[in-house]
Amino acid sequence: MRNSVLVAALLFGWGMAGLLFGQASMPMLQAVEPASGTYGDVLVLTGTNLDQGTVAALYLTDGKNDTKVMITEQSATSIKFRIPAGIAKGRFALMILTQGKDAKFIEEPVKVTVEAPAVPPSS
Repeated sequence: MRNSVLVAALLFGWGMAGLLFGQASMPMLQAVEPASGTYGDVLVLTGTNLDQGTVAALYLTDGKNDTKVMITEQSATSIKFRIPAGIAKGRFALMILTQGKDAKFIEEPVKVTVEAPAVPPSS
């Protein structure tokens, strides 16, 4: 009886360690600067676990339409991305596609506002 309790405790501990390890490597966005921009602008996301081995792609989403953005630079704590031409103006959430065979889309709480491009004054 004592051995079975010990084995159960060890298995539970290993399971919890695996669960905690898996959560520790989950990408998480914390902020974006600037918080708004227009076509072609480069914005900088900051967060944790954002390296290329963890994050495969980045999207702007309005909950119905997902638009993939071009990542121009990526590290463990930041991602620089360009707002794509032609995307509708409005407020978008950022969504990450993780790497690996069990890749997942994760909609983050960080939001970006896409503004209409500035029109030069006519002369």
